[in-house]
Amino acid sequence: MSLHDLDKTIAARKGADPDSSWTAKLFAKGPEKCAEKFGEEAIEAVIEAIKGDRARLTSEAADVLYHLLVMCAAHDISLADIEAELDRRSGTSGIAEKASRS
Repeated sequence: MSLHDLDKTIAARKGADPDSSWTAKLFAKGPEKCAEKFGEEAIEAVIEAIKGDRARLTSEAADVLYHLLVMCAAHDISLADIEAELDRRSGTSGIAEKASRS
């Protein structure tokens, strides 16, 4: 499944019955719960990265990407919005981009 496919699936589940979908259940709990789940998954990915377990890190990275897209969708931010921001930054060094935020 591509990130675009995942983004479409998440968007489709936004109004679904929470009893039929984990994604719908997260949306029903609100944006704060979506953010909390993203944070939990990010921490789990960091732990696996530190341990050096490639398979577990791969699994946790997939969870992070899913929960990131759910959290963003809870705030009406799509993968296309994120890609547009990445495009805007393209060709700018990370150091220059960070400096421009101050």
